[in-house]
Amino acid sequence: MTRRPASLALLAAVLVGTACSTDKETAATNATPVSQNIGPGNIAVARTDTLRSGPAISGTLIADREARIRAEMSGAVLQTYAEAGERVREGTVLARLDDSNVRGAVLSARSAVTQITVAAEQAARELQRAKTLAAAGAIAERDVESATNANLGTQAALADAKSRLESAEKSLRNATIRAPFAGIVAERAVSPGDVVSPGSALYTVIDPRSLKLEASVPTTALVDVRVGAPVLFTVNGSDRVLEGRVTRVSPMVDPQTKQVRLLASVPNSAGVLVAGLFVEGRVASQKRVGVLVPESAVDQTGIMPTLMRLKGGKVEKVEVQLGVRDEAAGALEVTTGIASGDTVLLGAARGISVGSLVVVSAPQDAAQAASPSAAPAVATPAKKN
Repeated sequence: MTRRPASLALLAAVLVGTACSTDKETAATNATPVSQNIGPGNIAVARTDTLRSGPAISGTLIADREARIRAEMSGAVLQTYAEAGERVREGTVLARLDDSNVRGAVLSARSAVTQITVAAEQAARELQRAKTLAAAGAIAERDVESATNANLGTQAALADAKSRLESAEKSLRNATIRAPFAGIVAERAVSPGDVVSPGSALYTVIDPRSLKLEASVPTTALVDVRVGAPVLFTVNGSDRVLEGRVTRVSPMVDPQTKQVRLLASVPNSAGVLVAGLFVEGRVASQKRVGVLVPESAVDQTGIMPTLMRLKGGKVEKVEVQLGVRDEAAGALEVTTGIASGDTVLLGAARGISVGSLVVVSAPQDAAQAASPSAAPAVATPAKKN
């Protein structure tokens, strides 16, 4: 009978000791909450920047000056002097065609001009002599008329001979193919030994210093497109944003695509672009300064757009109001809710619970961005401008 009370007392002591240990562990846990580590790719700093918006476009870069040189005479290609990709000057000889037949025609036409010139000069002297004799009454008036007709005939023959000579000399010049302007040979379509005829393609020369963007926009976006508007675009495979200017807008709609064609000039003095590249971008019809955040930082599934802000090393949820969208930069304008310099969470980090402590693996928070050599630490509050 005396052992049972002792066992109960021992059990009570064990339970009290266990409860005390549990309370101490809970207190320790509440005193030092666990921090979550995130990488620099999971945060971004809101910035004040210029944003542009407008209708999206896609198209191709084409040469502003392009010459497709074709043969103007028949003959065999004797020699080519320029290859594709080679830079040439205005007047540079690109190729030569066989001109043996043309040279014979030039010599014949030149000889004919010489002979008829002599005859024309003789006819002119005969006419002058006939007029003098007629004035003295030595010959009849019909002799003057005959001399006049002879002079007119030789003058017409001389004009015809000169025209034939000019045509033959032009054909001779056409046997030498020259670059019409300074540029780059884009294509060589013939080789030595090829026989060409009038209209055969020989060379293509382009001027790479100025290109054109040929694109289309929906008819609903015409109100935002005007001549002189800037066009921001990227070349396929590159993130570099380039700029051009709208130079022409087609006055009619394509009946198949229901879109309107436009052309934009693209300076290329550095030669970094080439014709034929596919580009995507937009006509920057609106331009203003605002606070921008990456589009991936904003949750727009709820009634009000929200984002997760890192402030004082803790995560907080903030309701914001959005402005325009800069699709070229992949950013959204935030008009209320955050300020320039605030740090926001991106990607999977947006799922971190509100109030959680966060440690960044690199000093990318707005307050640490000024000291890149600082050691990783709990993110501090962002300074507001």
